[in-house]
Amino acid sequence: MEVLLRYRGRTVTSADVESMRALIAAHPGASRHRLSERLCELWNWRQPNGKLRDMICRGLMLSVHRAGHIELPPVKRVLHNPLADRRRPHPVEVDRTPIDSSLKELGPLTFRQVRRTPQEALFNWMLESEHYLKFAHPVGENLKFMVFAGLRPVALFAWSSAARHLAPRDNYLGWSPELRRERICLVAYNTRYLVPSWVKVPHLASHLLARMTGMLSEEWDKLYGHGVYFAETFVDTTRHRGTCYRAANWIFMGRTTGRGKNDLTHRPNRTVKDVLGFPLRKDFRKQLLETC
Repeated sequence: MEVLLRYRGRTVTSADVESMRALIAAHPGASRHRLSERLCELWNWRQPNGKLRDMICRGLMLSVHRAGHIELPPVKRVLHNPLADRRRPHPVEVDRTPIDSSLKELGPLTFRQVRRTPQEALFNWMLESEHYLKFAHPVGENLKFMVFAGLRPVALFAWSSAARHLAPRDNYLGWSPELRRERICLVAYNTRYLVPSWVKVPHLASHLLARMTGMLSEEWDKLYGHGVYFAETFVDTTRHRGTCYRAANWIFMGRTTGRGKNDLTHRPNRTVKDVLGFPLRKDFRKQLLETC
């Protein structure tokens, strides 16, 4: 069967295009949004939590339309897309009084998932003002955690969907391309980890990282209807040694090529980074590798 194009890991065949044409012809008054929902229902294309993948499907149909294989109806209305709004976070007042103590003296530590809560603005601003990579708008499934000592934030974790292709991880797990496409949603990517500059507590970073990974799968399931079984991150060794990750028993899986995911030159254009991984459950290989 002829493959006409690929979109975010999914192949589009001539048979797929024929089903799109038939769907459009059968519903001449339907909007692009409604057509994408109907196509998801036709293909039974759903997220792990059971919801339709209508946003991805809409992008797929638009790619097929732009390639000239189908004719979508005109856009009826333009909805606000928060992902297209890339304004930087607004400043939020933060108590920067130094915290210099032992881990025991710091007292009880509380983890809070702050995505879609009033504290998300503070989370975003702290990353923007304190992290060398600044704040970045997450893509796909994502969680944001703040760790509090009393009323004061002492650490931030940002997690998102994992990269679709990452050779060191893929080689370490040993999964086939088919399993990777099917189960990449079960891997979480630690995009940011911040202990603010005013917090000086020995062993805090590795302690919090160990606690965070212990609760991550359950927290992911609360929001998305499925757990995650493996975590990954990058460490820029020109800036950091990744000591807290190694102290928390993260595994060195290899190094990046330094080319980035959208590279067209096949030449390094950024810093080579260490790729570290961490199993979130003892049966992670069973969950990621065994065929259903």
